[in-house]
Amino acid sequence: MTRRRKFVLSLSTMAVALAVLCAALPTELVAASPEIYTNAGNGIAINGYDPVAYFTERKPVKGVADHSHSWKGAKWHFSTAKNKALFVASPEKYAPQYGGYCAYAVSFGATAMTVPEAWSIVGNKLYLNYSLDVRKRWNSDQKGYIAKADKFWPGVLN
Repeated sequence: MTRRRKFVLSLSTMAVALAVLCAALPTELVAASPEIYTNAGNGIAINGYDPVAYFTERKPVKGVADHSHSWKGAKWHFSTAKNKALFVASPEKYAPQYGGYCAYAVSFGATAMTVPEAWSIVGNKLYLNYSLDVRKRWNSDQKGYIAKADKFWPGVLN
C-alpha cells in the first residue's frame, strides 16, 4: 500500500471517529455564555436547586427564594437556612464544577444546559449533566472526562 493511500485511509478513519464522537454529544448544545451557573439566563443558579443538598441529602432538592444568596453574579436558592449558611461559608465547596454546565459537554469543548436529576459527586465535587442518558456516558469514565474538561475550562466560554 502506498504512503498516499495510507494517509487517505488514515484521514477517512479520523473523519469517521469524529462523526461518531459528535453523534455522542447532546443534540442541544448551547453557545458558550458568560452567565456561569445560570444556564437559562434567568439569574437563578442551577435551575433553583440547592447545591448543598446534593452533598447532605444525596439528591436534588428545590431551593426557595426565602433562603437565597448572591454569589458570582447569580442568585442561589437553598432548601434550608442551614444549607444557605454552609454555602455562604464555603461556596467553592458546594458550587458545581464548570459553572454549572454539563460536565460531559465541557469535556468536548462545548457547553450544554443541565437537569437537576443528572448529577454526580466525584472527589467531593459536584458535577451536573445534560440528561440522565448523558450521565450514563459520563459515568463510564468520570475521571477521564474530568481531565479533558479541565483542559477546556474556562476557555470554552470564549
